[in-house]
Amino acid sequence: MADNGYRELAQFIIDQVGGTENIVSVVHCTTRLRFKLKDESKANDDKLKANDGIVTVIKAAGQYQVVIGTHVDRVYDDLLAVGGISGGGQVDDDYKDASNKSLADRFIDLISGIFTPFLGVLAAAGMIQGLTSAAASFGWISESSGTYNILYGAGNAFFYFLPIVLGITSARKFKVNEFIGLAIGAALVYPEILALYNSKTVLMTLFKGTLIQSDIHATFLGIPVILMDYSSTVIPIILAVWFASYVERLCKKIIPGVVQLFLVPFFTLLIVVPISFLIIGPVATWIADLIAAAIQAVVTLSPILAALIVGGFWQILVMFGVHWGLVAAFYAELSAQGWDQMLLFSVAVCFSQIGVVTAIIFQTKVPKTRAIAIPALISGIFGVTEPAIYGVTLPRKRSFILSCIGGAIGAVPFALGGVKAFSIAGMGVFAFPMVIGKSHVASYLIWWGIAVIVSYIAGLILQLLFGKKAVDTPEELAKLQAEAVTEVGAQASDVKRATVEKAMREADNYNKATKLLSPVVGQAIGLSQVKDEVFSSEAMGKGIAFVPSKGILYAPADGTITLVFPTGHAVGMNTADGAEILMHIGMDTVNLEGKGFKTLVEKDQEVKAGDPLVEFDIDFLKQEGYDITLPMVVTNTAKYHDVKSVATGNVQVGQEVLDLD
Repeated sequence: MADNGYRELAQFIIDQVGGTENIVSVVHCTTRLRFKLKDESKANDDKLKANDGIVTVIKAAGQYQVVIGTHVDRVYDDLLAVGGISGGGQVDDDYKDASNKSLADRFIDLISGIFTPFLGVLAAAGMIQGLTSAAASFGWISESSGTYNILYGAGNAFFYFLPIVLGITSARKFKVNEFIGLAIGAALVYPEILALYNSKTVLMTLFKGTLIQSDIHATFLGIPVILMDYSSTVIPIILAVWFASYVERLCKKIIPGVVQLFLVPFFTLLIVVPISFLIIGPVATWIADLIAAAIQAVVTLSPILAALIVGGFWQILVMFGVHWGLVAAFYAELSAQGWDQMLLFSVAVCFSQIGVVTAIIFQTKVPKTRAIAIPALISGIFGVTEPAIYGVTLPRKRSFILSCIGGAIGAVPFALGGVKAFSIAGMGVFAFPMVIGKSHVASYLIWWGIAVIVSYIAGLILQLLFGKKAVDTPEELAKLQAEAVTEVGAQASDVKRATVEKAMREADNYNKATKLLSPVVGQAIGLSQVKDEVFSSEAMGKGIAFVPSKGILYAPADGTITLVFPTGHAVGMNTADGAEILMHIGMDTVNLEGKGFKTLVEKDQEVKAGDPLVEFDIDFLKQEGYDITLPMVVTNTAKYHDVKSVATGNVQVGQEVLDLD
């Protein structure tokens, strides 16, 4: 990470907030670093406030806020670097109760965190796999050709050997030797073990005649091993590495340091790999068999109910690696009667997933999210939904739930049309061959098309109606805002304002006198009445505040727009006379994520005094409990002898309110 020149300040801040061990997380917004600390009493407020690079310190909303100024993004990057804090501002420690998240939230955060490092490659592999399958389907290349196999291998290999990749990233998450995680993942997909799973030799059958009847193809020290295909699975390797984290720590406590280098991984692998096959695998297999039996019973009772269950829960079953029971049951029914419905109900869910992703592409304000979502959408069309699930919808939880609901809705047409599957095929657009049999081909294909369209539209509409709040987190928006901030007010916040003013007076280097007009219709009040210390203390500059009565913000002078925050709650501009202005609509309104705001201008746009800049819904802001006070500050106050308010009480747009001398 590049040195932005603030590393000394960053180290000072870390030391004064109690060190990295006291930091739960840190993000930043327009002007301030927002810490969540384990113990705020360890922070030294006085020393922080006394530092020339810090404007002030504020404690609010469960956060310890260190106000820096508009160059906070550069300080933030240096703080991450010197503090060894992971990207996104999250400290990589063992703190367990950072945000009081539910078990489900922690699970989703864990899965998302494990997948984040390779989302780009995951999406790329899915696109290659899908496009290669498309080329074969259209007859452009033969499936028996070397071209097809090499290209398909380039895409599919990443998914096939996913347990190896997950072994590495899970090891990082659980603080295990990464090569131990790799070795465990490699063991799960080791060709010789997979060959045992596919072997026709059956040594014995356990639990014969029950729902969990299991053929045994191998034993370990005489103990029967219930094998399954772990390629492309997620949960088994994560559980195995989690278990390995405890085994490794125990080994480090017991084994002398001089031989830990090779004996710790030796005993860890010796214990974890067999346990993974003896316990984790069987549990997954039994759960899969029980789920398959239950769903098969529901299919017999009510195909519509079965469609809702399979379509709604398929993605979850795949995540936990227990969907293989349904695949096995499908093959059994296919062999017995030549057709089945159960697996067909899973076809629609990928179209619901890409419907949700489509909506997110239009809803997100974060370029990184869109950059992940677009290739995820492409690979999802061809049936490879892992990039969409792990990179886009699952981290947002609500969006993932909506995709499951859409999948359930999309599966119903298969049941209504009595559609049967006569073979197993690909997913996505390549799933249609499943319904081609000796009869009802046209009818089944029509119902297949209806299911696809219904599923996609259901996912799209559900996300548009109910998922927007889950798209961009406050942390992502805060980061985005800081990246959009230019140098507005940099002189006023790089060092203490008094020092700057002294230097300016000595140099007698001031801007020419000018006037600023009211940017709103409403009541003018003193800046000291603003219920935010950063503004009321004039730390960001002198100015004036308003309680607006109409929801339109206008330009207070001729000039150029220098920043427009994505959430619409703040605008910065440089006037033609050199005044640097920051206008902030309401207090803490960044948390609304843009709801209630409509920006009418763009960065670098030339404006005239009185031009509308932002529309905002005053009634909505009040209903949501936000203070609508609107400060307007001159962030380069030091460039003037004085900044005086010349208006009180009711004001109209265009009325003179500030005199800059």
